[in-house]
Amino acid sequence: MSVPTKNKKLIAWVNEIAAMTTPDQVIWCDGSTEEYDRLMAEMVGTGMAIKLNEKLRPNSYAFNSDPSDVARVEGRTYIASVKEENAGPTNNWIDPVELKKIMVGKYTGCMKGRPMYVIPFSMGPGGSPIAKVGIEITDSPYVVVNMHTMTRVSNKVLEVLGDDGDFIPCLHSVGSPLEPGQKDSRWPCAPIEEKYIAHFPEENLIWSYGSGYGGNALLGKKCLALRIASAMAGREGWMAEHMLILRFTNPEGKKYHIAAAFPSACGKTNLAMLQSTVPGWKVETIGDDIAWMKPGADGRLYAINPEAGFFGVAPGTSEASNPMALASCSRDAIFTNVVVTPDKDVWWEDMGVECAGGTDWKNNPWNPGMKDADGKKILGAHPNSRFTAKAELCPVICADWEDPAGVPIDIFVFGGKRSSVMPLVHEAFDFEQGVYMGATASSEPTAAALDLGNVSLRFDPFAMTPFIGYHAGDYMQHWFDMGKMLGDKAPKVFYVNWFQKDGKRFVWPGFGENSRVLKWMCDRVEGKVDAIETPIGMMPANDDLAKGLNLAKEDWDRLMKVDTVAFKKTVEDAKVYLAKFGDKLPKKMTEQLEKLEKRLG
Repeated sequence: MSVPTKNKKLIAWVNEIAAMTTPDQVIWCDGSTEEYDRLMAEMVGTGMAIKLNEKLRPNSYAFNSDPSDVARVEGRTYIASVKEENAGPTNNWIDPVELKKIMVGKYTGCMKGRPMYVIPFSMGPGGSPIAKVGIEITDSPYVVVNMHTMTRVSNKVLEVLGDDGDFIPCLHSVGSPLEPGQKDSRWPCAPIEEKYIAHFPEENLIWSYGSGYGGNALLGKKCLALRIASAMAGREGWMAEHMLILRFTNPEGKKYHIAAAFPSACGKTNLAMLQSTVPGWKVETIGDDIAWMKPGADGRLYAINPEAGFFGVAPGTSEASNPMALASCSRDAIFTNVVVTPDKDVWWEDMGVECAGGTDWKNNPWNPGMKDADGKKILGAHPNSRFTAKAELCPVICADWEDPAGVPIDIFVFGGKRSSVMPLVHEAFDFEQGVYMGATASSEPTAAALDLGNVSLRFDPFAMTPFIGYHAGDYMQHWFDMGKMLGDKAPKVFYVNWFQKDGKRFVWPGFGENSRVLKWMCDRVEGKVDAIETPIGMMPANDDLAKGLNLAKEDWDRLMKVDTVAFKKTVEDAKVYLAKFGDKLPKKMTEQLEKLEKRLG
């Protein structure tokens, strides 16, 4: 086929990769509906995709991955910076020269028997000063259709690139060449020990091999939008963060924009699509996962959602927990590793609807009562099963979500999952204390992190631990530098904890009622409500934000309690954690620690 660009650097790179990987043909993707439909029809024909019921789930498809290829593989994910010290203690480092040697060996001939797809994509609305152009080369049609939904794929991207524009090269292969006549597997991939997800931050280069799944293969997502982008942002003076973006509008029409970072399983997508219970206040979604932010001409921080879709965890998504996410995947959606019912609809655990059975994520017959040889319940959907949905289909998507200029951020929110100690909400005294709060955001270990041994807290700075593309100490310093640059235009910073417990009972009702806490933050921005000074920050001066909730006084007191003894223990845990950053730990972090200790007495 003809080459739809005159960009010499791009053409040379595509030719170089084709010579190394030896595909059957090279296909330049254009992002069209015709292309999407053709690839889906091909995958249905080979048995890779399952066409869902057109009446129940229009233009939607289901996929089952190989059981070895179900999630991001942190142990096989590398930051191959030139110097090891630049990767820091939160990343796996390999010498880039050595890694390229290994991976070139893997890539040589790896696309034999397959087409090679060239995907031009934009992260962010076209023409935005915050957006970036990426080109992903892949041998996976599953990757192409997901990139159609998650990014902006089109020939317009090549027009933006022009003859000499710069792009971020993203090379991906499932690592499963086909000999003539060899039957393809339903989900081709390489064994776990042969998977590599490699980032070369100095070159803005991503190489991924051996996995066909999500964050390992859709290279615009975590690889470009966070790991490479965070390193670029650190050099160039902007921010690439693992944050939702929402607009919260008051009854008078005043708009506030909030960016929030929480570790996994702390309700980020639910908050992004919140249905407000505060009369007259409305939440609209701008993004549910990633925020790119740059200072604007007026000195404020402007944010875009670089993605075009949602790659959401299916289990637990229900009418009760997140009806807006459910509505987003009602049509034109891709489902991976869920149950397919006999009437060709989808189901997953905690969906809130009954399921008599169907085909499980391993493509085996399944019913809800099934148990394994040890008597353990067999899940129908994998715990990390996903839906890929278009952001434009979300009923509460903000009209300005694709504004190239972005939206001005008023508030940063950090949080974690703590059954005690951390109150419902507190506000930083200033931006520098806010950076300390974000850098020491923590959760109690869950079943997913039992390999941590005997630790009381899992620290996850800015919810970015797996995604910081350079040394985490330098990354923390970058936050302080951005605060200095923004000065009095910097967003106000808050910390929340929806998860305090009394026994097994959550004390705060959560979900839509979290809008009450967001309203308090907006009122603080406006100076409309008083707050009281505590050792950890500013807190609500009264229980107005809980009025009408039927919350017992002892519950409110528990939600607002600042237990200085328990907080001192958290500070000791933080010291141990921060010590691993050595002399790269910003001096301002140490100063904030000392100030907090002094306030706690």
